[in-house]
Amino acid sequence: MVALSKPAIEQFSYIRNTKPTTLFPPPIPLVDLSKPDSKHQIIKACDEFGFFKVINHGVPMEFISRLESEASKFFSLPVSEKEKTGQPTPYGYGNKRIGLNGDVGWVEYLLLTTNQDPNLLRFLSGENPESFRFALNNYMTAVKKMACEILEMMADGLKIQPRNVLSKLLMDAQSDSVFRLNHYPPCPDVQPLNGNNVIGFGEHTDPQIISVLRSNNTSGLQISLRDGSWISVPPDQTSFFINVGDSLQVMTNGRFKSVKHRVLANSVKSRLSMIYFGGPPLSEKIAPLPSLMRGEQSLYKEFTWFEYKKSAYNSRLADNRLMHFERIAAS
Repeated sequence: MVALSKPAIEQFSYIRNTKPTTLFPPPIPLVDLSKPDSKHQIIKACDEFGFFKVINHGVPMEFISRLESEASKFFSLPVSEKEKTGQPTPYGYGNKRIGLNGDVGWVEYLLLTTNQDPNLLRFLSGENPESFRFALNNYMTAVKKMACEILEMMADGLKIQPRNVLSKLLMDAQSDSVFRLNHYPPCPDVQPLNGNNVIGFGEHTDPQIISVLRSNNTSGLQISLRDGSWISVPPDQTSFFINVGDSLQVMTNGRFKSVKHRVLANSVKSRLSMIYFGGPPLSEKIAPLPSLMRGEQSLYKEFTWFEYKKSAYNSRLADNRLMHFERIAAS
């Protein structure tokens, strides 16, 4: 069993479900990317949840299983070996501490840039770092392609031209996209029968345009509904889950809402998740798309991705980061 370096369990946040989840939670929206009406299903899911599951996604299962195997090998190394990868400033290996502002979770992770330069992942440690790099590159390339296809279907569904208005930001050579591997070891202090849960990764929204998540078959992920209640997302290791990010919320002038989500630790099984965060170039101006405005007032001040990213890194996980960029309605 893989263990985190010994933490004081009191460091970690416990939660009790003070607001009971609905008796009959709504099903997670399911989008079959091979169907002709998938663009309409994507729009409906983004309108109602800011989150959906995709099947027939085109990412080879071989790429998925290969990366999961390599990531499992990496996280099974001694902590001293994993730390040779470097501290997450911002890229590298992290253990328990999430960001620089006091957030902690029952998690260890590897945070990487997706830029395909010769030095990519040169600090990876382990028995066969080349095999890990190869698996990462194959997986990230396939997932980025899928994310761009989804964004183009989204543009079609919103009836905006050109259809690559969103996807071109991820395809740009300067795209500031990020890839994250999270490992949540079994947590001995979880007592689900007593209503005690340990936070693996605290509630937050993703600041980028779109996030593409895949995990093994261990539960833990929850999303917040519009009424503030939380529902568990049943794991599915052959599918992907898509999050609307803060930047996409702004670009749709608040029509799509970035989804608040969190991960609870599991007492028995480890959870391994892989997340591609599709972001624009640092200099890109983030503002509502003119073709969606139709005479409406913008709800947000214009800002660059660099400005928003800097603000996000200086905030706590649960902070409402977009609040600082909202326009104050004239009284």
